[in-house]
Amino acid sequence: MKNESNLTEGTQLCAVDYAFKRIGGKYKARILWYLDMKKVLRYGELNRTLPDITTKMLTQTLRELEDDQLIIRKMYHEVPPKVEYSLSETGRELIPFIAHLHNWGKKQIEKEAINHPLRQDERTAEVCKAICGPEE
Repeated sequence: MKNESNLTEGTQLCAVDYAFKRIGGKYKARILWYLDMKKVLRYGELNRTLPDITTKMLTQTLRELEDDQLIIRKMYHEVPPKVEYSLSETGRELIPFIAHLHNWGKKQIEKEAINHPLRQDERTAEVCKAICGPEE
């Protein structure tokens, strides 16, 4: 049988759309991945970890992740203000999928480095090594 479940093709597509609306885009999966690696990050640490993001975009992305209940924002009432971000239980459920993408990406980077050695993005490699650890 082509489709044994009660889900129609339209429902299945909507589920994929739903998932990508929550984690799609340039920064969301990266933020989730870095939060998994470091467990807790402050705003400034996230900003340094994502050198290609603007302050406005980082704030907007963190709000969206919080609204979607993928991260937890903990605010301390002190001067200067201190805010920490960590993964929620729902956010942690996504990590195996992001890890799979991470592994796929590493393989593709290795292939590209062999075929086109001049295209390496040194800043991306530097951040990846700092967050994810040295190459295996």
